Amino acid sequence: MPRPLLFLDVDGPLNPYAARPERRPEGYTTIRASLRPGRPLRVRLNPSHGPALLSLGYDLCWATTWMAEANRWIAPVVGLPELPYVDFGADLFAERPDGVHWKTAAIVAYAAGRPFAWVDDEQSPADTAYAAAHHPGPALLHHVDPRLGLREGDFTALANALGGLVTRL
Repeated sequence: MPRPLLFLDVDGPLNPYAARPERRPEGYTTIRASLRPGRPLRVRLNPSHGPALLSLGYDLCWATTWMAEANRWIAPVVGLPELPYVDFGADLFAERPDGVHWKTAAIVAYAAGRPFAWVDDEQSPADTAYAAAHHPGPALLHHVDPRLGLREGDFTALANALGGLVTRL
């Protein structure tokens, strides 16, 4: 039986982009990622996050606008191996009239009924309702404050949720 998936967003959970710009959070390192021509993007990452995520018991998958680039820029800094990713294709940043986040349908489709947790800073009750209505397996949408990024309480919540995701199969 496959383990539940853990979909990871980068900006917000791993990169607390909304933290005060003049102060890097404790334990974080700053990289400059050149994703496009022009000024590099400043990204703050915590090298302890990768081992902590790997120890949770989920199969990890990127669910971020970085898509494949997360394996190049983010994974090595936080200590993760190359991970699969959700390819958002033409739906990248596409607005929906129902208020559901543009990532949600693609994540639910990628999970294909498999239990999952999704860590992001942009989910809303509309996304939770969409997952409940369109995903036959258990799902947890876990919101992370983009000013703080993943914290000990988030890891505890994800670890505690794992048992419920597995037993509800």
